[in-house]
Amino acid sequence: MGPVSAFIDHNFKHFNAAALRDAAVAYRQHLSAGKPMMVTLAGAMSSAELGLSLAEMIRQDKVQAITCTGANLEEDIYNLVAHDFYERIPNYRDLTPDQEKALLDRHLNRVTDTCIPEEEAMRRLEGYLLARWVQASSEGKSYFPHEFMYQSLLSGELEKYYQIDPKNSWLLAAAKKNLPLYVPGWEDSTNGNMFAARVIEGKVKRECMKSGIDYMIHLAEMYQSMGKDSGIGFFQIGGGIAGDFPICVVPMLEQDLKTEVPKWSYFCQISNSTTSYGSYSGAVPNEKITWGKLDVDTPKFIIESDASICAPLVFAYVMGQ
Repeated sequence: MGPVSAFIDHNFKHFNAAALRDAAVAYRQHLSAGKPMMVTLAGAMSSAELGLSLAEMIRQDKVQAITCTGANLEEDIYNLVAHDFYERIPNYRDLTPDQEKALLDRHLNRVTDTCIPEEEAMRRLEGYLLARWVQASSEGKSYFPHEFMYQSLLSGELEKYYQIDPKNSWLLAAAKKNLPLYVPGWEDSTNGNMFAARVIEGKVKRECMKSGIDYMIHLAEMYQSMGKDSGIGFFQIGGGIAGDFPICVVPMLEQDLKTEVPKWSYFCQISNSTTSYGSYSGAVPNEKITWGKLDVDTPKFIIESDASICAPLVFAYVMGQ
Protein backbone atom coordinates (compact mmCIF):
# COMPACT_ATOMS: atom_id res chain seq x y z
CA MET A 1 0.00 0.00 0.00
CA GLY A 2 1.33 3.40 -1.03
CA PRO A 3 1.31 6.76 0.78
CA VAL A 4 -2.23 7.77 -0.26
CA SER A 5 -3.67 4.47 0.97
CA ALA A 6 -1.67 4.70 4.19
CA PHE A 7 -2.94 8.26 4.72
CA ILE A 8 -6.53 7.10 4.27
CA ASP A 9 -6.04 4.17 6.66
CA HIS A 10 -4.57 6.46 9.30
CA ASN A 11 -6.88 9.47 9.01
CA PHE A 12 -10.23 8.40 7.58
CA LYS A 13 -11.88 7.09 10.76
CA HIS A 14 -15.36 8.62 10.94
CA PHE A 15 -18.32 10.07 9.04
CA ASN A 16 -17.92 10.40 5.26
CA ALA A 17 -14.20 9.74 5.58
CA ALA A 18 -14.90 6.37 7.18
CA ALA A 19 -17.54 5.58 4.56
CA LEU A 20 -14.96 6.30 1.85
CA ARG A 21 -12.39 3.98 3.41
CA ASP A 22 -14.96 1.21 4.04
CA ALA A 23 -16.14 1.41 0.42
CA ALA A 24 -12.57 1.34 -0.90
CA VAL A 25 -11.64 -1.65 1.27
CA ALA A 26 -14.75 -3.52 0.10
CA TYR A 27 -13.97 -2.62 -3.54
CA ARG A 28 -10.53 -4.23 -3.16
CA GLN A 29 -12.07 -7.31 -1.53
CA HIS A 30 -14.64 -7.55 -4.32
CA LEU A 31 -11.92 -7.61 -6.97
CA SER A 32 -9.78 -10.01 -4.93
CA ALA A 33 -12.69 -12.44 -4.96
CA GLY A 34 -12.57 -12.39 -8.77
CA LYS A 35 -15.78 -10.38 -9.16
CA PRO A 36 -16.16 -7.72 -11.89
CA MET A 37 -16.99 -4.06 -11.26
CA MET A 38 -19.02 -1.52 -13.21
CA VAL A 39 -18.32 2.20 -12.72
CA THR A 40 -21.00 4.76 -13.63
CA LEU A 41 -20.21 8.40 -14.41
CA ALA A 42 -22.74 11.21 -14.06
CA GLY A 43 -22.16 14.94 -13.88
CA ALA A 44 -19.13 16.40 -15.62
CA MET A 45 -16.50 13.99 -14.36
CA SER A 46 -14.60 13.95 -17.66
CA SER A 47 -14.27 17.73 -17.63
CA ALA A 48 -13.16 17.32 -14.01
CA GLU A 49 -10.33 15.23 -15.53
CA LEU A 50 -11.25 12.00 -13.75
CA GLY A 51 -9.24 10.28 -16.46
CA LEU A 52 -6.14 11.08 -14.40
CA SER A 53 -7.12 8.22 -12.10
CA LEU A 54 -9.82 6.26 -13.97
CA ALA A 55 -7.63 5.52 -17.00
CA GLU A 56 -5.10 3.70 -14.81
CA MET A 57 -7.93 1.82 -13.07
CA ILE A 58 -8.98 0.54 -16.49
CA ARG A 59 -5.44 -0.43 -17.45
CA GLN A 60 -5.03 -2.33 -14.18
CA ASP A 61 -8.31 -4.24 -14.74
CA LYS A 62 -9.97 -2.65 -11.71
CA VAL A 63 -12.98 -1.75 -13.90
CA GLN A 64 -14.74 -4.23 -16.18
CA ALA A 65 -17.58 -2.05 -17.55
CA ILE A 66 -18.61 1.60 -17.58
CA THR A 67 -21.91 3.40 -17.93
CA CYS A 68 -21.74 7.13 -18.53
CA THR A 69 -23.69 10.07 -19.84
CA GLY A 70 -23.19 11.31 -23.38
CA ALA A 71 -21.47 14.37 -21.95
CA ASN A 72 -18.85 12.33 -20.09
CA LEU A 73 -18.25 10.27 -23.22
CA GLU A 74 -17.47 13.21 -25.49
CA GLU A 75 -15.87 15.50 -22.91
CA ASP A 76 -13.03 13.05 -22.31
CA ILE A 77 -12.10 13.37 -25.99
CA TYR A 78 -12.60 17.14 -25.91
CA ASN A 79 -10.08 17.33 -23.09
CA LEU A 80 -7.72 15.04 -25.00
CA VAL A 81 -7.67 17.08 -28.21
CA ALA A 82 -8.24 20.64 -27.00
CA HIS A 83 -6.95 20.94 -23.44
CA ASP A 84 -4.60 23.84 -24.25
CA PHE A 85 -7.59 25.92 -25.36
CA TYR A 86 -9.62 25.36 -22.18
CA GLU A 87 -9.98 28.32 -19.84
CA ARG A 88 -10.38 27.88 -16.10
CA ILE A 89 -12.69 30.32 -14.31
CA PRO A 90 -11.92 29.93 -10.59
CA ASN A 91 -14.31 32.79 -9.69
CA TYR A 92 -17.22 31.31 -11.67
CA ARG A 93 -19.66 32.00 -8.82
CA ASP A 94 -19.11 35.72 -9.25
CA LEU A 95 -19.79 35.95 -12.99
CA THR A 96 -22.54 38.33 -14.09
CA PRO A 97 -24.98 37.40 -16.88
CA ASP A 98 -23.09 39.78 -19.18
CA GLN A 99 -19.80 38.01 -18.40
CA GLU A 100 -21.44 34.68 -19.14
CA LYS A 101 -22.65 36.08 -22.47
CA ALA A 102 -19.11 37.26 -23.22
CA LEU A 103 -17.89 33.67 -22.82
CA LEU A 104 -20.58 32.50 -25.26
CA ASP A 105 -19.52 35.15 -27.75
CA ARG A 106 -16.00 33.72 -27.58
CA HIS A 107 -17.44 30.22 -28.18
CA LEU A 108 -16.47 29.05 -24.69
CA ASN A 109 -19.01 26.77 -23.04
CA ARG A 110 -18.66 26.79 -19.25
CA VAL A 111 -18.81 23.66 -17.09
CA THR A 112 -18.56 24.96 -13.52
CA ASP A 113 -14.97 26.29 -13.34
CA THR A 114 -13.72 25.31 -16.80
CA CYS A 115 -14.70 26.38 -20.30
CA ILE A 116 -14.76 23.99 -23.27
CA PRO A 117 -13.73 25.68 -26.55
CA GLU A 118 -16.32 25.00 -29.24
CA GLU A 119 -14.14 25.20 -32.35
CA GLU A 120 -11.07 23.33 -31.07
CA ALA A 121 -13.03 20.63 -29.22
CA MET A 122 -16.62 20.14 -30.38
CA ARG A 123 -16.32 21.08 -34.04
CA ARG A 124 -12.95 19.37 -34.41
CA LEU A 125 -14.36 16.03 -33.24
CA GLU A 126 -17.60 16.53 -35.18
CA GLY A 127 -15.83 16.33 -38.53
CA TYR A 128 -14.31 12.94 -37.81
CA LEU A 129 -17.49 11.50 -36.34
CA LEU A 130 -19.60 12.80 -39.23
CA ALA A 131 -17.37 10.98 -41.71
CA ARG A 132 -17.95 7.74 -39.78
CA TRP A 133 -21.69 8.32 -39.53
CA VAL A 134 -21.88 8.92 -43.28
CA GLN A 135 -19.84 5.79 -44.02
CA ALA A 136 -21.99 3.62 -41.76
CA SER A 137 -25.12 5.06 -43.37
CA SER A 138 -23.88 4.29 -46.88
CA GLU A 139 -22.86 0.75 -45.89
CA GLY A 140 -26.12 0.01 -44.08
CA LYS A 141 -24.29 -0.61 -40.81
CA SER A 142 -25.11 0.55 -37.29
CA TYR A 143 -22.98 1.07 -34.20
CA PHE A 144 -23.34 2.29 -30.66
CA PRO A 145 -22.39 5.93 -29.99
CA HIS A 146 -19.26 4.90 -28.09
CA GLU A 147 -18.21 2.51 -30.87
CA PHE A 148 -17.90 5.39 -33.33
CA MET A 149 -15.61 7.10 -30.80
CA TYR A 150 -13.63 3.92 -30.18
CA GLN A 151 -13.10 3.66 -33.95
CA SER A 152 -11.90 7.23 -34.20
CA LEU A 153 -9.51 6.90 -31.26
CA LEU A 154 -8.07 3.55 -32.31
CA SER A 155 -7.56 4.67 -35.91
CA GLY A 156 -5.01 7.23 -34.75
CA GLU A 157 -6.66 10.00 -36.74
CA LEU A 158 -6.92 12.26 -33.68
CA GLU A 159 -3.35 11.78 -32.41
CA LYS A 160 -2.05 14.94 -34.08
CA TYR A 161 -4.37 16.96 -31.85
CA TYR A 162 -3.48 15.37 -28.50
CA GLN A 163 -2.79 18.06 -25.91
CA ILE A 164 -2.60 15.94 -22.76
CA ASP A 165 -0.69 12.75 -22.10
CA PRO A 166 -2.94 10.13 -23.74
CA LYS A 167 -2.45 7.84 -20.73
CA ASN A 168 -4.81 10.23 -18.89
CA SER A 169 -7.73 9.66 -21.27
CA TRP A 170 -10.07 7.11 -19.72
CA LEU A 171 -11.95 6.66 -23.00
CA LEU A 172 -8.76 5.84 -24.89
CA ALA A 173 -7.85 3.32 -22.18
CA ALA A 174 -11.35 1.81 -22.49
CA ALA A 175 -11.11 1.69 -26.29
CA LYS A 176 -7.80 -0.16 -26.15
CA LYS A 177 -9.42 -2.84 -23.98
CA ASN A 178 -12.71 -2.73 -25.89
CA LEU A 179 -14.34 -2.26 -22.50
CA PRO A 180 -18.13 -2.76 -22.40
CA LEU A 181 -19.50 0.78 -22.38
CA TYR A 182 -23.11 1.95 -22.04
CA VAL A 183 -24.32 5.48 -22.80
CA PRO A 184 -28.06 5.80 -22.09
CA GLY A 185 -29.67 9.02 -23.24
CA TRP A 186 -26.75 9.76 -25.56
CA GLU A 187 -28.93 12.16 -27.54
CA ASP A 188 -28.71 14.49 -24.54
CA SER A 189 -25.18 15.52 -25.48
CA THR A 190 -23.45 17.87 -27.89
CA ASN A 191 -22.62 15.06 -30.32
CA GLY A 192 -26.13 13.69 -29.96
CA ASN A 193 -27.50 17.08 -30.98
CA MET A 194 -25.10 17.17 -33.92
CA PHE A 195 -26.21 13.73 -35.04
CA ALA A 196 -29.89 14.70 -34.87
CA ALA A 197 -29.15 17.80 -36.95
CA ARG A 198 -27.37 15.74 -39.61
CA VAL A 199 -30.32 13.32 -39.73
CA ILE A 200 -32.72 16.23 -40.21
CA GLU A 201 -30.51 17.51 -43.04
CA GLY A 202 -30.53 14.07 -44.64
CA LYS A 203 -26.75 13.65 -44.47
CA VAL A 204 -26.89 10.49 -42.33
CA LYS A 205 -29.44 7.79 -41.67
CA ARG A 206 -31.04 7.54 -38.25
CA GLU A 207 -30.59 3.76 -38.38
CA CYS A 208 -26.77 3.96 -38.34
CA MET A 209 -26.87 4.82 -34.62
CA LYS A 210 -27.97 2.19 -32.13
CA SER A 211 -30.29 3.34 -29.36
CA GLY A 212 -30.71 3.09 -25.61
CA ILE A 213 -32.89 0.00 -26.03
CA ASP A 214 -30.02 -1.64 -27.91
CA TYR A 215 -27.76 -0.69 -25.02
CA MET A 216 -30.13 -2.34 -22.52
CA ILE A 217 -30.28 -5.53 -24.59
CA HIS A 218 -26.49 -5.63 -24.78
CA LEU A 219 -26.24 -4.92 -21.04
CA ALA A 220 -28.57 -7.82 -20.30
CA GLU A 221 -26.38 -10.13 -22.36
CA MET A 222 -23.23 -8.83 -20.71
CA TYR A 223 -24.63 -9.20 -17.20
CA GLN A 224 -25.71 -12.78 -17.79
CA SER A 225 -22.25 -13.60 -19.13
CA MET A 226 -19.90 -11.59 -16.91
CA GLY A 227 -22.00 -11.74 -13.76
CA LYS A 228 -23.49 -15.20 -14.06
CA ASP A 229 -21.60 -16.65 -11.09
CA SER A 230 -21.45 -13.84 -8.56
CA GLY A 231 -23.05 -10.75 -10.02
CA ILE A 232 -21.23 -7.50 -10.79
CA GLY A 233 -20.24 -4.71 -8.46
CA PHE A 234 -21.72 -1.25 -8.95
CA PHE A 235 -19.65 1.87 -8.18
CA GLN A 236 -21.83 4.89 -8.89
CA ILE A 237 -20.43 8.40 -9.22
CA GLY A 238 -23.29 10.86 -8.99
CA GLY A 239 -26.86 10.00 -9.90
CA GLY A 240 -29.17 10.39 -12.86
CA ILE A 241 -29.46 8.16 -15.89
CA ALA A 242 -25.85 6.93 -15.70
CA GLY A 243 -26.77 5.07 -12.51
CA ASP A 244 -30.49 4.53 -12.91
CA PHE A 245 -30.27 2.88 -16.33
CA PRO A 246 -27.77 0.06 -15.73
CA ILE A 247 -28.87 -0.93 -12.23
CA CYS A 248 -32.33 -1.78 -13.60
CA VAL A 249 -30.98 -4.65 -15.70
CA VAL A 250 -31.22 -7.10 -12.79
CA PRO A 251 -34.93 -6.61 -12.02
CA MET A 252 -35.62 -6.57 -15.76
CA LEU A 253 -33.97 -9.97 -16.16
CA GLU A 254 -35.67 -11.40 -13.08
CA GLN A 255 -39.11 -9.83 -13.23
CA ASP A 256 -39.70 -9.28 -16.95
CA LEU A 257 -37.73 -12.16 -18.45
CA LYS A 258 -38.17 -14.59 -15.51
CA THR A 259 -34.45 -15.32 -15.62
CA GLU A 260 -32.56 -16.09 -12.43
CA VAL A 261 -29.44 -13.96 -12.06
CA PRO A 262 -27.42 -12.83 -9.03
CA LYS A 263 -28.17 -9.38 -7.66
CA TRP A 264 -25.54 -6.66 -8.00
CA SER A 265 -22.86 -7.91 -5.62
CA TYR A 266 -21.47 -4.59 -4.33
CA PHE A 267 -22.91 -1.10 -4.28
CA CYS A 268 -21.34 2.27 -3.55
CA GLN A 269 -22.58 5.70 -4.52
CA ILE A 270 -20.79 9.01 -4.15
CA SER A 271 -23.58 11.54 -3.98
CA ASN A 272 -24.53 14.93 -2.59
CA SER A 273 -28.21 14.42 -3.37
CA THR A 274 -30.64 14.62 -0.44
CA THR A 275 -33.09 11.78 0.15
CA SER A 276 -35.80 13.96 1.69
CA TYR A 277 -36.48 15.73 -1.62
CA GLY A 278 -37.64 12.48 -3.20
CA SER A 279 -34.54 12.21 -5.32
CA TYR A 280 -33.84 8.70 -6.56
CA SER A 281 -30.20 9.68 -6.81
CA GLY A 282 -30.19 10.38 -3.07
CA ALA A 283 -32.02 7.23 -2.06
CA VAL A 284 -30.14 5.14 0.46
CA PRO A 285 -28.98 1.74 -0.87
CA ASN A 286 -31.55 -0.23 1.16
CA GLU A 287 -34.35 1.26 -0.95
CA LYS A 288 -32.92 -0.65 -3.90
CA ILE A 289 -33.69 -3.93 -2.12
CA THR A 290 -37.40 -3.22 -2.65
CA TRP A 291 -36.78 -2.92 -6.40
CA GLY A 292 -34.93 -6.23 -6.67
CA LYS A 293 -31.60 -4.57 -7.51
CA LEU A 294 -29.63 -5.31 -4.34
CA ASP A 295 -29.86 -8.15 -1.85
CA VAL A 296 -30.08 -7.99 1.93
CA ASP A 297 -26.43 -8.96 2.37
CA THR A 298 -24.99 -6.94 -0.54
CA PRO A 299 -22.13 -4.71 0.70
CA LYS A 300 -23.61 -1.21 0.52
CA PHE A 301 -21.97 2.18 0.93
CA ILE A 302 -22.94 5.78 0.35
CA ILE A 303 -20.40 8.59 0.51
CA GLU A 304 -22.24 11.89 0.81
CA SER A 305 -19.56 14.16 -0.51
CA ASP A 306 -17.92 15.65 -3.60
CA ALA A 307 -17.17 13.01 -6.24
CA SER A 308 -14.35 15.08 -7.75
CA ILE A 309 -12.54 14.70 -4.41
CA CYS A 310 -13.67 11.26 -3.30
CA ALA A 311 -13.52 9.18 -6.49
CA PRO A 312 -9.78 9.70 -7.10
CA LEU A 313 -9.09 8.81 -3.45
CA VAL A 314 -11.09 5.58 -3.69
CA PHE A 315 -9.36 4.69 -6.96
CA ALA A 316 -5.96 5.39 -5.43
CA TYR A 317 -6.78 3.07 -2.52
CA VAL A 318 -8.04 0.34 -4.83
CA MET A 319 -4.78 0.56 -6.81
CA GLY A 320 -2.73 0.54 -3.62
CA GLN A 321 -1.19 3.93 -4.32
